[in-house]
Amino acid sequence: MTTEPPPARLPTARPPAVLGPAVPASLSGPGSAGEVPLRSGAAGVVPPGSVVAAVAPAAPLSAGPVATRALIDRFLTALAPPAPAAVWAHGSLAGGDYQEGRSDLDLIAVLDRPVTPETVWRLALLHARLRGDPLAAGLHCTYLAPGTTGDAARRHLTWAHRQLLRRPVTPVTRRELHTFGRVLHGAPPVELLPPVPDDELARFVVRDQRDFWRPAVRRPHLWRRDAWVDLGLLTFARAAVTVRENRLISKREALDELPGLGAPGELVADVRGRRYGGAAPAAAGWTARRARLTRSYLGPAIDRLVASYA
Repeated sequence: MTTEPPPARLPTARPPAVLGPAVPASLSGPGSAGEVPLRSGAAGVVPPGSVVAAVAPAAPLSAGPVATRALIDRFLTALAPPAPAAVWAHGSLAGGDYQEGRSDLDLIAVLDRPVTPETVWRLALLHARLRGDPLAAGLHCTYLAPGTTGDAARRHLTWAHRQLLRRPVTPVTRRELHTFGRVLHGAPPVELLPPVPDDELARFVVRDQRDFWRPAVRRPHLWRRDAWVDLGLLTFARAAVTVRENRLISKREALDELPGLGAPGELVADVRGRRYGGAAPAAAGWTARRARLTRSYLGPAIDRLVASYA
């Protein structure tokens, strides 16, 4: 996770050479630290005047916020050749903790053919055409090509943070898909995606805490931002439960776990109020004090988690 990147250059006359910078992130953020910028290949792959043909819309979401359903329906309708073998939702949309306008729309599409420069162009154009939707900035989709779903280390074409990049489908995402993934189109995850063993999942979340979050605790300026406080605390609680019980929990459940993990009550109340309503106006100096509290708690807590796993 990092500061919000600048908007990607979107397709106009030809495919851009690079669509935006890489955005490193942890398991709770948009992808993983394995993200790399995408080079789309030679210009002029799609002939001038080409139009992305629409496919028949897949079964729409039967429940959920209206604006979210409408955006996903538009996305599925516009998802042209390469046609998907499957489209799945994971994250909060699948796990029951989705908040329209706050939560991201985390999707995985399994394509029916390899990714080519033309594929890159067409998908960039698809997302560019959706950008007028108020929720489109939060729509993230990773595109898996045939024969690549079993490689957990492979980086896949991904639209996230208004840009194209490549990043892996992490063990956390894979376990989410197998546990509570939502099928929006095509085959279910169990038919196309190998399962994630418990030890692989635990190794990943511990490594994420050790290699991403622990160094971030040493950077004081980051923790003056709401997003870092929220995700730092919630991701730690989720990781602790995963290591302890070999299961995934939602962000709301993670918030309930934090007091038992020793988190200061002021921090828990702050996160709960901002995410789920009822937040009181912040007192003078609270942002700086909250940053100190968060760092003082998270550093030792992460150290204990890593040591206990080792």
